[in-house]
Amino acid sequence: MRTGPILRQTSSKPPRVGLFVTCLVDLFRPSVGFAAVKLLEDAGCIVEVPAAQSCCGRPSRGVADAADARAAAEATIRAFEDFDYVVAPSASCAETLMAYHADYFAGDEAWTKRAQAFCAKVHELVAFLVDVRGVSRVDARLHGSVTYQDACGGGLAPQPRRLLASVEGLALREMEGAATCCGLGAAGCVSLAGKAAAQRLPASVPPARACCSPAISVA
Repeated sequence: MRTGPILRQTSSKPPRVGLFVTCLVDLFRPSVGFAAVKLLEDAGCIVEVPAAQSCCGRPSRGVADAADARAAAEATIRAFEDFDYVVAPSASCAETLMAYHADYFAGDEAWTKRAQAFCAKVHELVAFLVDVRGVSRVDARLHGSVTYQDACGGGLAPQPRRLLASVEGLALREMEGAATCCGLGAAGCVSLAGKAAAQRLPASVPPARACCSPAISVA
């Protein structure tokens, strides 16, 4: 696969983007983080990765640990609130970050205002590139057929398909049940197994071990 510069919209002042790396990228797939930085820089952004960031709090929310979830939210807001945008290469993490003011700070006016300002700047990576930076195509080549599984969170569907369709030699084939949950994963399985994963997956399939994010399969 050959990759090159992304066509991007021009602006007089490059936006300063804080990259929310996510736990899985940090621990298992750091290459995704480096790729995200390149994509954002190619789209004309100044990218920084705050060292103080930690988990988005989704696992704590999944097991109803409100205190830990709020602590994670406060730490994340402090680390990122000075950036123009906060971008995460994960639909589920981005969705969690966008929900901070509603889920964690009810009744706390000061923190609610900080959280609302923070949430307004949060975007999933591909949605940010397409919807905010105006990216319409990628300079890439891959000869083969590809299918795409949607993430449950974030309402992310047309943007990845738009960029995939621009890849030279790629045939995008829709899979049956592309919007079906992958099994939710992480600690969310504990509280939602009966409502989500267990209802949508055969009993023989174990709970997923990773948060739900978009997936691409290549043939």
